[in-house]
Amino acid sequence: MSANPKIAILLSTFNGAKFLQEQLDSLLSQTYSNIIIVIRDDGSFDPTPDITSYFAESHGDKVHIVENNKRNLGASASFSFLIEYVLEKKSELGLDEAYMMFCDQDDIWHKDKIEQQVNSMLEVENVKSRDDATPPILIHTDLQVVSEENESIAGSLIQYQGLEIERNRFANMVISNLVTGCTALINESLARKAIPVSSHAIMHDWWLALVAAAFGRVVFLDKPLVHYRQHGSNTIGANEFVKPQPASLSFWSKVFAREPNEHLYEVARQAADFRQRFGSQLSFRENLGLRISACMSVRIGIMQRIFYRIARRF
Repeated sequence: MSANPKIAILLSTFNGAKFLQEQLDSLLSQTYSNIIIVIRDDGSFDPTPDITSYFAESHGDKVHIVENNKRNLGASASFSFLIEYVLEKKSELGLDEAYMMFCDQDDIWHKDKIEQQVNSMLEVENVKSRDDATPPILIHTDLQVVSEENESIAGSLIQYQGLEIERNRFANMVISNLVTGCTALINESLARKAIPVSSHAIMHDWWLALVAAAFGRVVFLDKPLVHYRQHGSNTIGANEFVKPQPASLSFWSKVFAREPNEHLYEVARQAADFRQRFGSQLSFRENLGLRISACMSVRIGIMQRIFYRIARRF
């Protein structure tokens, strides 16, 4: 195992010209310099391809453009394509081991983000299993939420969204994703175990987190290493958590809502697909948790929420 492995940074772009240069500059000024930025454009019709082409020409040893015929796959499928591409082109990209990080086009990375996460990955990988195989590992971090002008909104995304980061067991991950993709570093063992990412995966980062939690380790570094920019074109974005009050009308209207929740339906489909793919390798309890979560596909709001509450306490 190299103490200075080359890291592939996967970047899927789409109409990101406004902030892209600032992000690429932050990648190229990292304290850890043994990197290759693998870029796939998802059908942009703004100057994004011109910007990436300029960086590829001026930093040819560190920027690799994937030809894609302007196909639009969507964020999750585009990143999934990049994972498989890096594994296929591993030697061509100069990778001894296919360590991968995921990058959004509009954020800014702290200068030591890669260095800190690589050190953590190597430390975790050094703890071998009994059969001396390297398990699937995902290292992720906190983020600082910033405005479009890069002004601080919140020092910690975890606190801002009220996430319970300690709920990172597999059963918890099935119904709630704690991993923000742009903070994740994965090893080759995880990449090979997870592909192909399910077409029913809500996002590639959630699918990777599930595989890592089921078969390896999910490791959280409690430090913000990304400026997570909020603006009108965010794919997901960060919303401040407001704890519901049991006395409030909105709380009870959600509990007894008749209308089904589309997000819970998507969680159910993802759980069902995960069980279909990996069920034979999972424990009875893990399979049972997936079955309960899959029951949230019922199109009755109150029943969905009952199964959600059972799964949450599982």
